[in-house]
Order: sequence, then structure tokens, then C-alpha cells
Amino acid sequence: MDVSMDPTALQTRFDLFGGAEELPPSLRARGKKTANIARTDSGVSMLPAGSSDDSSDEGTTRATTPGWEEDVKVDDAVPPPPQPPPRGMEWAPNEIQPPLDGSDFLWSLNEEPHRSRRRAILKAHPEITKLMGHEPLTKWVVLFVSLVQFSTAFYLRNTPFFSWKFWILAYVIGGTANQNTFLAVHEITHNLAFRGVRANRLFAILTNLPIGVPFAMMFKKYHIEHHKFLGEDGIDTDLPSRLELIVLKSVLGKAFFWYAPPWTCLLTCSPCTGTGSSTFQIFFYALRPGFIRYQAPTRWIALNMVVQLSFNTLVVKTLGWNSMLYFLLSSHMAGSLHPLAGHFIAEHYLFNGHDQETWSYYGPLNVLAYNVGLHNQHHDFPSIPWTRLYKLDDIAKEFYEPLPSHPSWPGVTWRFITDPNVGMWCRLKRNGKGLGRGDEGGGGSGVVVNAGGLKDE
Repeated sequence: MDVSMDPTALQTRFDLFGGAEELPPSLRARGKKTANIARTDSGVSMLPAGSSDDSSDEGTTRATTPGWEEDVKVDDAVPPPPQPPPRGMEWAPNEIQPPLDGSDFLWSLNEEPHRSRRRAILKAHPEITKLMGHEPLTKWVVLFVSLVQFSTAFYLRNTPFFSWKFWILAYVIGGTANQNTFLAVHEITHNLAFRGVRANRLFAILTNLPIGVPFAMMFKKYHIEHHKFLGEDGIDTDLPSRLELIVLKSVLGKAFFWYAPPWTCLLTCSPCTGTGSSTFQIFFYALRPGFIRYQAPTRWIALNMVVQLSFNTLVVKTLGWNSMLYFLLSSHMAGSLHPLAGHFIAEHYLFNGHDQETWSYYGPLNVLAYNVGLHNQHHDFPSIPWTRLYKLDDIAKEFYEPLPSHPSWPGVTWRFITDPNVGMWCRLKRNGKGLGRGDEGGGGSGVVVNAGGLKDE
């Protein structure tokens, strides 16, 4: 090909080197046999042709044109335009740098991820709104588990408190049942057992009975703030305090945190809201006013206390103190070294050097725990009941697969106690102002704004 007769080819070649939109007059083609291109020390110039032969002209041009042979290679090597990351990968966690050294929590200037991810998921999968709403099955599960607890308490009414049978049954049956009951209250807190708020409140008070301590209505107030203001220091009381970080830093301190004697609950300064300190945390729900964040008592809290204390009195009068102690010991076992208790740490503590503040667990223990292991899914959509969380995970799988998860709750417990790189300091905090956005219910902007029990009154 005679490139000297092809102005388009010359222009294309020139653009690569000079960036010009049009060839200057000095480089425009003057005829098939009148010009060749050569490189000089100063750049590109036109020289007289050395031959009138076509083949000679083409050969000279290819030999002397700067980058002529390379032009094709450059065109072939141009990388394709950058592609956006696969959907969901933007939610993958980042590595914490520098790593946490145990002297302080991880402080963040970013907002919690669930609100923005909820909106992205709803944009990609608007059919998820059909999963929202109450679950009629919940009330039947609660009634069955309560019946198991009442029957076991009746069976142990004459069994000595300090006996192997009493403690084994309190651990195996009572701990499992009361952990399930506690998580049932959590489910009902989001108004997911009945359609009406009042019906859910009354049922939560009745569900509370086997626990032995009136916590359901107080728990509701604090747990709503835990969802709305996740990680905000001084508002989200699920977060451990600075004093806990210092005092419970060692292996012994962490073990004490997991299995403290019953009477030590009054000494702890940071009650939790459902996913914080494990041992005897259920009792903290009744004792926490006046600790970190005071909440004014309400008529519902008063009703919760009256009903619970009346029930406790009835149990002591009819069955005796052993049955009442069974309920209380069951609650203690539920929050101690019990396989189900691992979810308290697994849900919001930082692991593996990542800044991911909410973790999920997809193992078999979810069957006994209202699928609370799907905790990212729950925080993204608290208005979706436990029976439909796996469906949510299946629909929006591309958003949840990039997120690391825990393979085992007991494994989380063991690691928390023994791993020197994991402890009370492994929490993400924000200096928040407590400003709710109004869409924390799980429906996103304009859709079921106050769903999920996040509107307290």
C-alpha cells in the first residue's frame, strides 16, 4: 500500500504521536512520488523522495515513518474501558490500617452501611417488598417453647437446686428454650408476630414470662435505637464502654465477660441491647436505666414489670422456689457458654482485620434462633420476618456473597476468649448526632417507611 497517497492513514498515524486533529501543511501528502516521511533529531519532517518506484516509496515510508509498524500494535494493545465492579462488590469490607492494637475502638466517619445497601437492593430487586410483614407462625413457636419451659419447671419443682439433673436440664433445655424466647421477643419487637403494634406489645410481655426478668418493653426502646443509630457512641448502647475495654482486655477478663456469676451483673457499666455483652445480658435489660443512656419509663414498661412479677409470685406460691430458680438459671445459661450464645459476639464485633461491623452466620443453629444469624439481612430489612430472611438472601445474593460470614457460633465464642487480636475493642464507633433518616424500617425511601417496629410509639 502506498501510504503517501492515503491522507487518512497519515492523519491516524499522526494523531497517535502529535494529538492533532488535522495534519499541518508541511506533512500533507503532495503526490504519490514526491514525498516521503523520515525522522530527524528534531521530530518529523518531509524529505525529497529518493525513488519514483512505488515499491521503493512504500518501503522508504515504512522504514522511516516513526512508529508506523508500532501503530498497529499500539491500537491492538489499547486496554478496554474500565468496567464497573460486579454488583455487590462495593459492599465488601476493607482492611483496617493500622490494625487495632487494643488501645481503642475503630472510629469511623462513614455512615452505617445498611441504609444505603437497602436502597441499592430495593432498586435492583423491588419485589423484596413483598417479603415484608408479620409471620403468623411465630406465635405458635412461642407457645410451644413456653410450654416446654413450664413443663420442665413443673418437673423440677422437687429437684434440689444443687444437683446434676437440675443444672443439666437448665443448660440443655432451659438455656436453649430461653435463648429462643429471648430471640422471639426480638422478633416481636419489630412487630412481626401480629399486624397491630398493641397486639405485638402484649404478646411480647407474655413471651417474656419464662425469662423471669421483665425486659421486653425496655428492650424494645433500646433495640430500636440500635437499628436507627448503629455504632453511634452514647446512643447505641450495644457498644461496650471504654471502661470495659480496659478492664476486660485479658483472656481472663474476656472469659469473665462470657461467664460472670449472676450477682456481678450489677457491676457492669455497659448494658446491651440485644447483641452486646453475653453473660447475664438478659438481666441488663431490666437493670440498665441509669447506666449509659437513661430512658424514661412508660406505661408499657410498668405493665411488663407488673405482669412478670405477678407471674413470678404465682410460680413460687404454686410450684415453689426451685421452679422459679429454674427459669432464672435457664436465662443465665442462655447467655453464657451456650452454643447459641455465640451470636451475641458474632453479630457486630470486628474480625479478621476487616471493618465490617455486621456479620452473618448461615449454619444449622439458626433453626433454634429465629434465623438471627442472617444479621446483615436483618439489619438491611428489619421488617422481613425470620421465615423469609433466607428468601431475601437468595434474591439479593450478589449483595451478600461478598460479605465474610462466620462458620460457627461456638467457634466465635472460643476465638473471642482466646485470640489476643479479638476483644472488647473490636467494635466500630461513630461520633453520631442521633439523626434518624426515617427509612430505617427496611422499606427504603417512600416504601413502608416505619415498618419493622422501628417506630416505638
